[in-house]
Amino acid sequence: MAIRTLVWGENVHDRESKIVQNIYPDGMHTAIADGLNEDDGLSASTAVLQDVEHGLTEQRLAETDVLIWWGHAAHGDVSDDIVDRVQQRVWEGMGLIVLHSAHFSKIFRRLMGTPCSLCWREAGERERLWVINPAHPIVQGIGPYFELPNAEMYGEPFAVPEPMETVLVSWFEGGEVFRSGLTYQRGAGKIFYFRPGHETYPIYHNEDVKRVLKNAVHWARSAAPAWTSVDDAPNRPVDQALEPLEEKGPRLHKDGEAGLR
Repeated sequence: MAIRTLVWGENVHDRESKIVQNIYPDGMHTAIADGLNEDDGLSASTAVLQDVEHGLTEQRLAETDVLIWWGHAAHGDVSDDIVDRVQQRVWEGMGLIVLHSAHFSKIFRRLMGTPCSLCWREAGERERLWVINPAHPIVQGIGPYFELPNAEMYGEPFAVPEPMETVLVSWFEGGEVFRSGLTYQRGAGKIFYFRPGHETYPIYHNEDVKRVLKNAVHWARSAAPAWTSVDDAPNRPVDQALEPLEEKGPRLHKDGEAGLR
């Protein structure tokens, strides 16, 4: 079965900016999904902020193996209830790929537990992305590096937790460097942060960028059933212990009583 991939976009500059519309006439989310659908092993669809429940209903998320998130101008417009819902699915095993300015999205900051801040410059400068581990699945088919002729600069320090692995590092024409491909795991869900993607440049038409995204979806997908009990915290009474157990001392909770959260 093809990997069910949902590309989520806030769809703000896509509708309001003529520059963005000229590059992505059907929206950035559609361009990303079209690139993914070049791979017969992937089945990508889209949802946007303006959809009912942001297009992220419980059923839609339950049927999603990997979610790709792109946001920039409207992070605060995303409902906290929807963020809770996405976080739960990541904990259960849904993969999450976070793109470019979505480093400030509610879901990424929630999962990282840090400010996710950085420095930046919008000057259309050249970006060279260096592959750190050529054996990593996310960079298969990529050479030692690839370049984007025009990009928005992101610079260190990037206030995120230490990743499982740094897959890509960027150098910019102005001299800054940035950890531009980072992997994490939260609960059963794999997460990949991928830096390229400013709206005013044709980043998602670039063949190397498309290759990284295709690889990342394959990497982030979990073949295991959803860990739907990941958030459970059952009270296991003494008489259900695997070995004979004598209760000693006082306790606060009765058998079967829910724990405090």
